[in-house]
Amino acid sequence: MRFSDWLSQLDFSYLITLLLSALAALLCLTVHESAHGLVANALGDPTAKRQGRISLNPLRHIDPVGFVMLVIAHVGWAKPVPVDARYFKKPRQGMALTALAGPVSNLIFGFLALCCFYWVIIRTGGRLDSYSATFFYALTMTNCGLAVFNLIPIPPLDGSKVLAALLPERLYWKLMRYERYGMPILVVLVFFGLLDGFLHTGINWVFQWMLDAVTAIFSVF
Repeated sequence: MRFSDWLSQLDFSYLITLLLSALAALLCLTVHESAHGLVANALGDPTAKRQGRISLNPLRHIDPVGFVMLVIAHVGWAKPVPVDARYFKKPRQGMALTALAGPVSNLIFGFLALCCFYWVIIRTGGRLDSYSATFFYALTMTNCGLAVFNLIPIPPLDGSKVLAALLPERLYWKLMRYERYGMPILVVLVFFGLLDGFLHTGINWVFQWMLDAVTAIFSVF
């Protein structure tokens, strides 16, 4: 078989869709991690800023395994942003707000991406197969996945730090003691699909909420 014949058989649409999904994942992770650093810095902790983690450069944030998981399963992670709670006036509350900034930034980013997706659909007369629609849809769903996944209250995910701020002191330190075991547990749970039911329900709920809000906004115009 000639090279040109082999090349003509390749499904470039699939490859382009995969690249767009990867680009969406890079952007979502970058926004998520930068949001952590921005809020920590605003609350008095300059650690992330000093280490260059408040940046729109994805290379400063990407964890290879977490990135691949995000592209494939729409749930993943990046390198944790360094936070020193000793800089906060109220350490536990400061950690909770810093942690919550990541999922909140994804919800906002996802909402804006869905607005763009909706606008593209209107402009193209309902076409779902355009690359711009594919990209904005990938942005929306990846942001929804990141937000829901990171709100799971298992260390070291953001949800565990939000939960910790609500716990009594004794239970807080007990939870933090097991933080180093959290990531291996999460990898196993994701790999064997044990979180699929919760994640699908959560992602669908968030997406539907966003869709209802976007539909209401566009109906006004």
